[in-house]
Amino acid sequence: MGLLEGKVAIITGAGSGMGRAMALRFAKEGAKVVALDYAGDTASACALEVTEAGGTCIGLSGDVSKEADIDAAIKAAVDTFGGVDILCNNAGILDTLGINDPVDWDYWDRVQAINTKAAAMFIQKVVPFMVQRGGGSIVNTASVAGLIAQAGGLSYTVSKHGLVGITRHTAMDLGDMNIRVNAICPGAIITGMTKDFNEAPELVQTGAIKRWGTADEIAKVALFLASDLSSYVTGVALPVDGGWTAH
Repeated sequence: MGLLEGKVAIITGAGSGMGRAMALRFAKEGAKVVALDYAGDTASACALEVTEAGGTCIGLSGDVSKEADIDAAIKAAVDTFGGVDILCNNAGILDTLGINDPVDWDYWDRVQAINTKAAAMFIQKVVPFMVQRGGGSIVNTASVAGLIAQAGGLSYTVSKHGLVGITRHTAMDLGDMNIRVNAICPGAIITGMTKDFNEAPELVQTGAIKRWGTADEIAKVALFLASDLSSYVTGVALPVDGGWTAH
């Protein structure tokens, strides 16, 4: 029996990178997965890959910054699989501009909407359904930029600090409901979003493990936090960064 046997998981940003790796890993451990992505074709491709590997998954197109799309994803999980046990707020967008750069303030708002506000909305909306199942686990994909100011641009750093704050606050609010909330803070991970930096050795030279991490290495940590292996863990912002933030 897998670690997530009988569980239903919604994973946002599941069309590629870390989200897709989570979908594959969770399904392998027995979860029924709702793969949500802004690019509907990539969500469908994720669902197909999971299914071909012997798992159970549906792919949905949706913008996590839109309340209606969050409602639709939760409804699909309930109607198709009977409920929600796990939520992975993984969707995110990157910005590399600092305060001395010509900041696009409209894009700033978009970064906050996707990386921070959407996670809070999704958590609020999914809680009643987790309560119906006796509890649940929420895993937020933050970043080392949510812990230190040496990664990403200003709006990205602000958004990921905010997501860490959401994680800690909601962990306190939801503990009595048997809902755990934790965050993963990835360092230099090879994904489509980081493709422009994947050959930059300076991003990993300060860490203890001097290489880029993989999406599956993040998915394994997400599995730990989503499963009963971490049953006494909540409110944690866990660096998975090869030692980037250790010094």
